[in-house]
Amino acid sequence: MTPLPTATGRQGAAALARLVRAHPGAALTALAWTVASAALTVAVPLLLGRLVDAVRAGAGYPTGLVLGTGSAILAGAAGTALALRATERLGARVAADLREQVVARTLALPPAVLENAGRGDAASRVTEDLEDFVTAVPLVAEVLRAGVAIVLSTAGFLTLDWRLALAFAVVFPIYGLSLWVYLPRAARLYAAERRLAAERGRVLLESLHGRSTVHAYGMAALQTRRLAGASRDAVTVGLRAARGYLWFSKSMNAAEAAGLVAVLLTGYWLVRADLVSVGAVTAAALLFHRLFDPLATVLLAFDDVQRAHAALARAVGVLRVPRPAPGVTRRPAGTRSVSIRARNVRHAYGGGAEVLHDVDLSVPAGTSLALVGGSGAGKTTLANLIAGTFAATGGRITLTDADGAVDVAALDPAVLRDWIGVISQETAVFTGSLRDDLTLAAPGSDDEQIFAALRAARADAWVRALPHGLDTPVGPGGHELTAARVQQLALARLALRDPPAVVLDEATAEAGSAGARDLDEAAAALIDGRTAIVVAHRLTQARACDRIAVLAGGRIAETGTHDDLIARGGRYAALWAAWSSRAEVSAGPAAPSVDCPSGTASRTGHPTRPPR
Repeated sequence: MTPLPTATGRQGAAALARLVRAHPGAALTALAWTVASAALTVAVPLLLGRLVDAVRAGAGYPTGLVLGTGSAILAGAAGTALALRATERLGARVAADLREQVVARTLALPPAVLENAGRGDAASRVTEDLEDFVTAVPLVAEVLRAGVAIVLSTAGFLTLDWRLALAFAVVFPIYGLSLWVYLPRAARLYAAERRLAAERGRVLLESLHGRSTVHAYGMAALQTRRLAGASRDAVTVGLRAARGYLWFSKSMNAAEAAGLVAVLLTGYWLVRADLVSVGAVTAAALLFHRLFDPLATVLLAFDDVQRAHAALARAVGVLRVPRPAPGVTRRPAGTRSVSIRARNVRHAYGGGAEVLHDVDLSVPAGTSLALVGGSGAGKTTLANLIAGTFAATGGRITLTDADGAVDVAALDPAVLRDWIGVISQETAVFTGSLRDDLTLAAPGSDDEQIFAALRAARADAWVRALPHGLDTPVGPGGHELTAARVQQLALARLALRDPPAVVLDEATAEAGSAGARDLDEAAAALIDGRTAIVVAHRLTQARACDRIAVLAGGRIAETGTHDDLIARGGRYAALWAAWSSRAEVSAGPAAPSVDCPSGTASRTGHPTRPPR
């Protein structure tokens, strides 16, 4: 696994600054109200100190001073509320922008990058990490206000007496020492906690996505132990971070006590020496007391800020993944006449051992080629390379139309699916109307075009029977669709996109269901007239194609038509004989897949017999 990059502190701060600069009006409003509210907060103790001196001098309670103090208190409360509102609104906009940018960039990452990073790493960055940062945004706004209040309060101390300010400053060495001890350790722990949370997410996602395999091989206990181990590691680091935070908070309490004692003792000595007034000392004590909350906010927030920084660094790291250079943007000529050619194609995942070796094949325009072979032979890998999902680590794959050849790996993602469409067994249904779900492939399609695609996918009848037709909500919480109907929608999407070439990997995997015939007919209609690569997990699919390529050990072992390969008596003939005998036993098209190695489980979860 190669994890996605993590931004440095400077890179994260620069990204945050850019997000803030995108909202100049909101940023200036937040800053103005923050400074105003902090200034009023400092003004109240100073006014109270003057009031004490006035009373001690026998002047009673000066009306102007009393009204001014009361007005400052009310204005400070209102200013604080407005400052918090302005800063939180700014923070919400910044968080929304960051979320949109990170999610958009993650969705645009090359599949090979996501494959190497692992699903858990990418998923945790757009879920847990973003949520941790977004949750901390209001706190960051409060820290900004508290920081301004501390600066202005320090200036207020200096207006009273430099010796009182010096007494107040005794807290800073204590705070500094605590931060010096705590921050580096906390940064390491929180970064480790985020990494371990990503690992926990990876194990959980693998278990959920591979639940059929987990059940088939009785791996539930093993996966549970792996998840428990990953969770235990994350909790252990989290507890270490919590213990460090408790120590830090106790050191803050000690600093506040030392500071208040220093201010009061210094004030007592200065009053005894007739160097300052009682009102000045009162103002200093009140000012320091009012600083408890801002100081606590800033210092205790270091813990949450560290956590938010770790989350921000991982989120911004996604934005720092190098963008691929712009690819070829030429679209296919206005014809379905596109041929496919692979020359000396090799591939290895993540720098590991090669899984494809010097594969050569040619698919003339308008013809279909089935890829068959045992599990691990390289069928799906080759199909993904042809479809441009991954770039081959060696060799070249080209598509040729009337205007000439174009390298699949060189095509820009924006036009790739105009050349070659893909359908796999893992088909998503997105939340929204059925119309929106279908037109994702071809925005702007009208109802006539949509129903033409649905007729091609043999899905128009049941779609018209839905309560609201194309406007019926689907996806989580909407109208529930069977697996066969989901695959019909995938076929309809591809028909709407209308690419000249297609790659089908288990596109009719639900052929054992009630909709088997409709799915097979829809797939046949989709292939008709197009250049097609079909990963055939059932040999009846392979027999329906113009030619067949048999893969073994990452190489093409033999190619030819169904009849030719049967006559040769080679690998395909052996596979067909085993398939035919099992199909007779199971009495239907839902016979075990040839993908399953001997002694393992088929897609239905039942053990298969080894080929004879």
